Amino acid sequence: MDKKHILIFISLSGILVIVFVLSNLVGSSQLTFSKSIYYLFHPNASGMGRDIIWQIRFPRVMLGLLVGAGLACCGVVFQGLLRNPLAEPYTLGVSGGAALGVSISVVFAVSTISMASFAFLGSTISIFLVYAIALRKRFSNTTLILGGVILNFLFSSLVFLIFSISRAEDVHGIVLWLMGDLSSAQVSLIKFMPFFIFPAICLLFIFSRDLNILTLGEEKARHLGVDSNKVKKVLFLTASCITGICVCASGVIGFIGLIVPHFMRKVVGVDHRLLLPASCIAGAIFLIFCDILARVIIQPLELPVGVITGIFGGIFFLCFLLKSKHLELF
Repeated sequence: MDKKHILIFISLSGILVIVFVLSNLVGSSQLTFSKSIYYLFHPNASGMGRDIIWQIRFPRVMLGLLVGAGLACCGVVFQGLLRNPLAEPYTLGVSGGAALGVSISVVFAVSTISMASFAFLGSTISIFLVYAIALRKRFSNTTLILGGVILNFLFSSLVFLIFSISRAEDVHGIVLWLMGDLSSAQVSLIKFMPFFIFPAICLLFIFSRDLNILTLGEEKARHLGVDSNKVKKVLFLTASCITGICVCASGVIGFIGLIVPHFMRKVVGVDHRLLLPASCIAGAIFLIFCDILARVIIQPLELPVGVITGIFGGIFFLCFLLKSKHLELF
């Protein structure tokens, strides 16, 4: 790593600290900025302000950090694994399976924690269905993509079927979840997430050199001593499980796994040993910043953060495409 990359990582880390602190200080409550700072740095203080900071805002910011980092890393992996610049964490059907699980849980009026369990169960079923389909065709990239797209379409159709036979209030709850939201952050779930997401991201980083070689093509990878099928299976299952955890915790938040890897590839280059950690930090920054906007843009109301990421992501990616000289990255 040269001085330029060291400076980039220091800058990204500094920006992450700034948006992390700022996100704990702003919101729709009447808590003043100075009191927010006081309660943030005095967690043992008493009063409603302390509860707002440490029981509402801090868990929400932590969820944004975990989900943003996880989805961005998965986007890097899927784009490199499938050698497709438009690949993202939801390409392989995880979001469709989770959406079906949530739809079923809403219909049966289960608790919020149980809803997350249904979402994770749906995403897990989707992961292993895609895995089973791909195994029949030697785990080819084409089979992975087509299997994921077909299952996503199938699950989405079942979700619409549930829409058509459900009560209006149930449909509203499902739609809000599908938009992606951090406001319903569950402390018990957030306490569990780091113990899975961070080790999983480290596992992806361990395979970053192999991922570099895979982007050259499977034939060249074999000549260079890389067991492409084994690497693809490990990367696919790990990235898909990270996506499943993120989706069950926050709903479907789009564009993070698509635009963050593209942007960071321009900043740090195509070496996944640098691209993965850079995208991890940038993804957390992007989602936390979007959540700040979601909270303050139409105060005292709040927007689902997925609306903000969709608007910014769509505009950014359209500009990126129009300015790009080459459509393919690999």
